[in-house]
Amino acid sequence: MPIRIQNDLPAKAILEQENIFVMDEKRALSQDIRPLQILILNLMPLKEDTELQLLRSLSNTPLQVDCTFLMTQSHEATHTSKSHINQFYVHFDDIKKNYYDGMIITGAPVENMEYEEVSYWPELCRIMKWTKKHVTSTLHLCWGAQAALYYHYGIQKFPRKTKLSGVYRHKVLHHSLQLTRSMDDYMYCPHSRWTEIHREDVMKQPDLKILAESEEAGVLLVMNQDGSQIFVQGHPEYDRLTLDSEYHRDLGRGMNPTIPVNYYPDDDPTQRPILSWRNMANTFYTNWLNYYVYQVTPYVLQQDETDQESET
Repeated sequence: MPIRIQNDLPAKAILEQENIFVMDEKRALSQDIRPLQILILNLMPLKEDTELQLLRSLSNTPLQVDCTFLMTQSHEATHTSKSHINQFYVHFDDIKKNYYDGMIITGAPVENMEYEEVSYWPELCRIMKWTKKHVTSTLHLCWGAQAALYYHYGIQKFPRKTKLSGVYRHKVLHHSLQLTRSMDDYMYCPHSRWTEIHREDVMKQPDLKILAESEEAGVLLVMNQDGSQIFVQGHPEYDRLTLDSEYHRDLGRGMNPTIPVNYYPDDDPTQRPILSWRNMANTFYTNWLNYYVYQVTPYVLQQDETDQESET
């Protein structure tokens, strides 16, 4: 089954050009099937780029997926047009009484700030608390993973001396778990961050399990015992040119960035980057949707008109 999105979302035309099966709302309503309801909290500044990456990642599954895009109300997006935001995004107050099969919380370019210094931190905490009762499984990416590990378990992030940028090899530690089913012993995944969590801090939490890690990039994939909270300290959703765009952006800003590792042929930034993580990403998102969302979510999602969650 395909991704189900609004007819006029700009990403729709690009996905169709890539031969990704996209179903518009009219056709979806004619099918006698309940699509998975996935909520995406998009904290990235270039929201349309992230929309495309995530929709592409969610497309490799036989399940019909209906995505709703959420943004913080306490921080105004400045890199995406207001018309796009107004047409395709909702705020938390609009959906807080709803229930969702799955949720994705993206990264954000605020990792060098303390969590409490981020303008939308109180709102994000409110949302993360809400997920415990309103979402079957929540997937956190990069800074979103670090923020969630801090909120849920008090795990601190630490600054790195240099930016971690590139595509790194990770060892899969638990093949018996469904999230890593069909993955090779080693898998590649992009990273792009200035901060990190420490392995020993994760290991102190009996509710958490490390599923994949790298000698160079550290912990990649962490999951709680029941799979309701999953943390990815990388970017499996990145497309071929995302790291390339970030590298040339930083170069243009005079930041003297290091060349992303394991990315360009012969480490030559003038050449087309090597795509080495697509199979890993497809397997990962398919496993998440199938085993941690579809297989365990109730067929009839609740609509609780009386649920009044604390905002702390």
